[in-house]
Amino acid sequence: MMVLKVKFKFTRGTVMKNVVLIGASSKEDSYSYMAFKLLKEKGFNVIPVHPFNKEIDGIKVRRDLDGLSDIYAVTLYVNPVILKNYEEQIVAIKPQRVIFNPGTVSPDADKRFSNASITTVEACSIVLLKTDRF
Repeated sequence: MMVLKVKFKFTRGTVMKNVVLIGASSKEDSYSYMAFKLLKEKGFNVIPVHPFNKEIDGIKVRRDLDGLSDIYAVTLYVNPVILKNYEEQIVAIKPQRVIFNPGTVSPDADKRFSNASITTVEACSIVLLKTDRF
């Protein structure tokens, strides 16, 4: 697992980057919803993923990652047991990096992503967004 030394800085006017948010929720008090709102506010194209939710703030929620490409990051808001259902799909879409938010860390998934040349970061997406380090 990479220690957080993020060199990325968001600059207005850059091309919209695609971010997959696994565990997306429409509950306004959930951390995934807060991250969803901040990602949109910062100009990212958010692709919410959840097995049951159908829509969040007018954006269609996907059930899986099939067919996705050109993904900058995947940010995780699911526990390691649920993450197992998405690991293969994450490797297949080849994001630049995967962010393990608090409570989502999985040593097995981290190793799998690292072996697939995907950078992994253990950090809070909300903090990264609020400090322009996402």
